[in-house]
Amino acid sequence: MEFDILYQHRDFIIIYKPCGVSVHKDQETIGLTTQLANQLGVAQVWLVHRLDKITSGLLILALNAESAAEFSRLFAEHQIHKTYLALSHQKPKKKQGLIVGDMKKARNGAWKLCQSKENPAITRFESISCEPNLRLFFLKPQTGKTHQLRVAMKSLGSPILGDALYGKNSAEVDRTYLHAARLEFEFHGEKFDVKVIPKEGECWQRESVIAKINENHFFGKGKIPV
Repeated sequence: MEFDILYQHRDFIIIYKPCGVSVHKDQETIGLTTQLANQLGVAQVWLVHRLDKITSGLLILALNAESAAEFSRLFAEHQIHKTYLALSHQKPKKKQGLIVGDMKKARNGAWKLCQSKENPAITRFESISCEPNLRLFFLKPQTGKTHQLRVAMKSLGSPILGDALYGKNSAEVDRTYLHAARLEFEFHGEKFDVKVIPKEGECWQRESVIAKINENHFFGKGKIPV
């Protein structure tokens, strides 16, 4: 597999990670970082953050140890701002706002959102109706907890379309509809704003969905209210 490189800097690259590709080696003969190093003709690349196997979209990889350390700091200090797109068949309890709560382990590898807020997961969201029984969500995680966005969507009563762990009737859906669409950050005094639309999934190709993505703040035509 050759990965699409969306941005190449002397210290890092940003690639498109397809849905279904793990950032870890799993059972594959060659892991993602080794494949990328081979593709670039370099000895090593550094994984500085992660996307779930089911999630497509933007992934940063450092090209040297120094930039890997800098990105680790930026992520730890929440200086890298991420926007995700998601689809759901279910109308949420509210159309926009904040989802805040502690996350605790549940059964079968799942997590659940609690009412307590000692070390909460925080997600800002907005949703738009695309067509009957199909809503587009813009998700901005303020923290980086495991399964945070998937749990947040379930807590709204709008599990992500195709999410086998947190939703229903996923067998008939061609993918889990969660996509890392935008990264905004500053690196060594230079500002970066990288965006990509999802490539895999029949529902992402629907005209109603494409129209709502294009007319909204994903492309800088508006701003999620604070």
